[in-house]
Amino acid sequence: MQESDITSFSVRLRERTMLASLSIYRLLMSKQTIVGNQSVVNQLIRCSSSMVANYRSATRGRSDAEFYSKICIVVEECDETQFWLEFLVRANFISRTETKEICAEIEQLIKLFTAIKKTMKEKLAQKKQK
Repeated sequence: MQESDITSFSVRLRERTMLASLSIYRLLMSKQTIVGNQSVVNQLIRCSSSMVANYRSATRGRSDAEFYSKICIVVEECDETQFWLEFLVRANFISRTETKEICAEIEQLIKLFTAIKKTMKEKLAQKKQK
């Protein structure tokens, strides 16, 4: 991949993560929360927005090792986002229908970031061998 392709890919992926996080935020803000579920709602907002912030930070990394470290966090935050969405569906706070598109996008992002993580891990291992 050429540098301009990588930059374009990063910009598109930044936008995808932002839109996913905003979709979650808007869905949750449309719901009436009670004290008992407010902490779970806040946790989902935190991890989904952390996914966005950490990916942005990764793309500004000063080294491959720093990029890899941030991508590891992004994968964790995506996975946690997926967990809390499923939790709220099972708790009947949100419906599977309401979250179908969001869950599909989060699943795609997990696969994408996991692949990036794997590639970076291999790249760093090759650098160590040299």
